[in-house]
Amino acid sequence: MRRSALLLAAVVLLPLVLRPAVAAEVWIFAIFGLGLNLLLGYTGLLSFGHSAYFGVGAYSVAFMVKYLHVSSMELFLLGTVVASVLVTALFGYVCVRYTKIFFSILTLALSQVLWSLAFKFFWVTGGTDGLRVPTPKILGLSLGVGEDKSYFLAHGYYYYVLGVFVICVAVMWVIVHSPFGKALQAIRDNETRARFIGLRIRSYRFVAFLVSGVFTGIAGALWVPLNGLTTPDILYWPFSGEIVFMTVLGGFRNFTGPIVGAIVYNFLKDYAVGFTVYWQTFMGVILIVLVLVLPTGIVGSARLIAAAVRRRFAR
Repeated sequence: MRRSALLLAAVVLLPLVLRPAVAAEVWIFAIFGLGLNLLLGYTGLLSFGHSAYFGVGAYSVAFMVKYLHVSSMELFLLGTVVASVLVTALFGYVCVRYTKIFFSILTLALSQVLWSLAFKFFWVTGGTDGLRVPTPKILGLSLGVGEDKSYFLAHGYYYYVLGVFVICVAVMWVIVHSPFGKALQAIRDNETRARFIGLRIRSYRFVAFLVSGVFTGIAGALWVPLNGLTTPDILYWPFSGEIVFMTVLGGFRNFTGPIVGAIVYNFLKDYAVGFTVYWQTFMGVILIVLVLVLPTGIVGSARLIAAAVRRRFAR
């Protein structure tokens, strides 16, 4: 109940403290973080290549616009789910055979393969020029004549993204609290014992990888109409590192950690960009301090502090 109240407060207050377009990006990156956290927080696998599936979502939308002349956001999401399943299944089949640093490096290498292909096949992907994506139809409704595109994306599209985010949160909540989610946590905590009780370790990891990739692809599909352009930059490994950092900042052992991390990170970034031209240095210093002071993430540290306060007043 308390988590629901905090999430509702964030939904109401976020557009008031951030520009609506940035606020929409927060929920998109929160979906991305939820997908990554299914692997990192619940399965114990750190992926450095999840930008690949974000890029799959973005390029799926761009290809559907360019080659199939699709304009419906709902069809974009459907096509993205199909493309994400295909690519993630292929990559996951290879990656889940390994764990620890080997898994991380393999996911990084495979994501760089997609990044390289996006550059080399420029006659298909547009190369560094990218592919433009116009404003899509939402629930069958298109941008009205004379209506400002930026206003539409910052307001009407914001609530559409928010709706998809709420659905993704509900689905992920069911997944992590289901027997499947508990099995993933058992594998994370003690793989040997999980194997002894009959869990098929590789199969569970493969399904978790698949679900994680689909969530990430959906985030990419939602992001590209907001940006209006997709380029190979979103497939590059630093973008994966940015999402990993958001997840760790919020607290990857907590369900709401990636959401809080996305909100805090984007809030700091938005204000740092307007505060100084050296915003990257400014961001780096602040985030390093936060990680050192809050080693279990923002949500994890808040829980520890709350527990200590309760014990204090219980005496």
